[in-house]
Amino acid sequence: MRIEPRTAPGRLMTLGVPVLSAVIALALAAIPLALAGADITLAYAEMVKGVFGSVFAFSEMLTRATPLMFTGLAAALAFRAKLWNIGAEGQLYLGAMAAVAIGAGAVDIPGIFLIPLIIILGAAAGAAGMAVPALLKTRFGADEVVTTLLLNFIILIFVQMMLEGALKDPMSLGWPQSAPVLDQGMLPQLMPRMRVHSGLILALVLAGIAQFMLARSVWGFRLRAVGENAAAARHAGIGVNRSLFGVAILSGGLAGLAGVSEVAGLKGYLTADLSPGFGYTGIVVAMLAGLSPVGVVISALFIASVFVGADSMSRAMGVSSYLADLVVSMSLLCVLIGGFVARYRITRSTPTVGAA
Repeated sequence: MRIEPRTAPGRLMTLGVPVLSAVIALALAAIPLALAGADITLAYAEMVKGVFGSVFAFSEMLTRATPLMFTGLAAALAFRAKLWNIGAEGQLYLGAMAAVAIGAGAVDIPGIFLIPLIIILGAAAGAAGMAVPALLKTRFGADEVVTTLLLNFIILIFVQMMLEGALKDPMSLGWPQSAPVLDQGMLPQLMPRMRVHSGLILALVLAGIAQFMLARSVWGFRLRAVGENAAAARHAGIGVNRSLFGVAILSGGLAGLAGVSEVAGLKGYLTADLSPGFGYTGIVVAMLAGLSPVGVVISALFIASVFVGADSMSRAMGVSSYLADLVVSMSLLCVLIGGFVARYRITRSTPTVGAA
């Protein structure tokens, strides 16, 4: 018996593995539900009701999916080039910090100018957070997994320091939070009395652009070539380091937009607990999507549905909402196993004639 790579996994297997992984993860989640003494059918019914049971519930799912789309795109594009950006969480906070720094009164201009300025500076701040690890990798060969991961902690400490100092709201009564973003700097809401905002539209548009660029542009071809075989790409005349640095900047910028959407679209101000781990969950979103930008949108909706549905189920059934984290973790594990099965197959070794 030996393991050998498949020559062509096939479209059905490529698309079916993530879907089957999500189904298996939901099926496995029934085990802890049963151990908790919950009625499994009723629990899943409450989960579905919590997402699709009302317009408000559905809008909450879309609100939760928005930052996941940004961080999922950030991870998917970087991973396509075999650039392992684990620092989306820190880049998210840099984008959020830039949004409140410029949007909380530093400039008082009409919204038609202020909103684009907040978006651009937020993306630039996230990109700057990824520029340092990218420079260390391309110039000195530093492992970007280590540098981006460690930089998360440095950025979070820096954000906490800023919330206690330059960015602190004097009206917060000692609570470490920033001054609120001006009303004209907030992203427009998509539905009255709902929290879903136009950051969702921005994420969908960027996913469409990313999908087109990957499939149809020279930039996308170079990115895929670097990811498939960097040595062959360099031999073909592609600037590998330049491609890596470019996608690093793009990845960091997308993660920064996740912070902008949370601050300027939802919360209105920055706190140290702004993100419940959107940066890290974005990696799960990207893997579940098979690193496809369009797949990221679908994957983010699924993950957001699990989180929002699990919260609703927890309230209705009295079980722990940590079940959502369990389903997401099992989804990633199932995707990794499914990806291995899609790429490799087990064959029986044929004995060599005349062998002793």
